Amino acid sequence: MMTWGLRILVVIGLMAMLGLGVYWAFRFEIQYYRYRAPIDLAAARYGVPPRLIAAVIWQETRFNPACHGKAGEAGLMQIMPQSAGEWARSEHLASFDAGSLYDPGTNILAGTWYLGRAMKRWSGHEPLLPCALAEYNAGRSNSLRWHRNAEHNPEQFTDLIDYPGTRSYIRNILNHYDTFGRPWRRW
Repeated sequence: MMTWGLRILVVIGLMAMLGLGVYWAFRFEIQYYRYRAPIDLAAARYGVPPRLIAAVIWQETRFNPACHGKAGEAGLMQIMPQSAGEWARSEHLASFDAGSLYDPGTNILAGTWYLGRAMKRWSGHEPLLPCALAEYNAGRSNSLRWHRNAEHNPEQFTDLIDYPGTRSYIRNILNHYDTFGRPWRRW
């Protein structure tokens, strides 16, 4: 027989577990909502679907703006300072400080510009998104090489990538985009 105190503790524990379960199930949506304004701004500016931007951020940092990579990548979208410098020059920004990549708004603009540029380069080619994501992750020359290898079978582009990390990166983002990018398809 349970005492009232023990019953209350059990109910509180169950509610906490339920709350954590709800957070876990909707963590992408919660974080996406948190950064929705800068994502929507960058999406409109550079012609990249907002949920694709969010899927890249999710894969790169799980929406942690303080992340930095071993090779110097910074912020939500893990942008290299050189790439951000290209973005700043294209936007005619008089001065650009790589430290500003830890600002979510700046990082999302720079990263989305870089992703949008890759998407424009690959427009008219199949498969567009895997090629653009390969360029975003591993550079233009690698994505061109992999595309040449898959020229006669674009469906196998991702399979022909010889960098396991990039292959996994692309598959994960496409999976996130498919799952989170089109939430109405889940129901």
